[in-house]
Amino acid sequence: MAHLLHIDSSPRGERSHSRRLTREFVEARVQAHPGDVVTYRDVGRKPVPHVDEPWIAAAYTPPEQRTPQLQESISISDQLVDEFLAADLYVIGIPMYNFSVPSTFKAYIDQIVRPGRTFVFEPEDAANPYKPLVLNKKMLIITARGDSGFGPGERNEKLNHQDPYLKTVFGFLGITDITFIHVENDELGGTSLVKSIAAARAQVAQLVGK
Repeated sequence: MAHLLHIDSSPRGERSHSRRLTREFVEARVQAHPGDVVTYRDVGRKPVPHVDEPWIAAAYTPPEQRTPQLQESISISDQLVDEFLAADLYVIGIPMYNFSVPSTFKAYIDQIVRPGRTFVFEPEDAANPYKPLVLNKKMLIITARGDSGFGPGERNEKLNHQDPYLKTVFGFLGITDITFIHVENDELGGTSLVKSIAAARAQVAQLVGK
């Protein structure tokens, strides 16, 4: 039995390619593994708060020393981190916005990258002061992009600040087993989009089979 955390970050509904494919993966996965537990969070339509000054003060104050006000300011983050740590497999849908991730998903990341919870900072270890705490997890990220050619050596590689950022930030927490599936050519439409969706669906089916 595995615990899945399913996250969507597109503000679109049924028109969202990333939503549709994350849903298809999770439904097929649960059908194949009926004992799996799924937690769902929609940060595209129900955004989490941005980090503010009270949040920072609370994050860097030991829990036993936090005032009720500080505890309240970080309560949503605590909930999100607990949810994140409980999962074994992450299934995340993320559209590409301006060559990176939507601000709603960046806000989510800022809420779960927490000292003492998802990483530790040990300044005495000058060579490696940051230690990840989220280990032995797997992640599937399904993206949707208006154009194509963002892969290594392709024409838009230098514009791709989405995959490198996600690998960096989740790798910082200890998650290095990340699989990407990309739906591309949304702005072009037509056969280019149809082929891209079909290829992504085939990859989803293959992963469920594994």
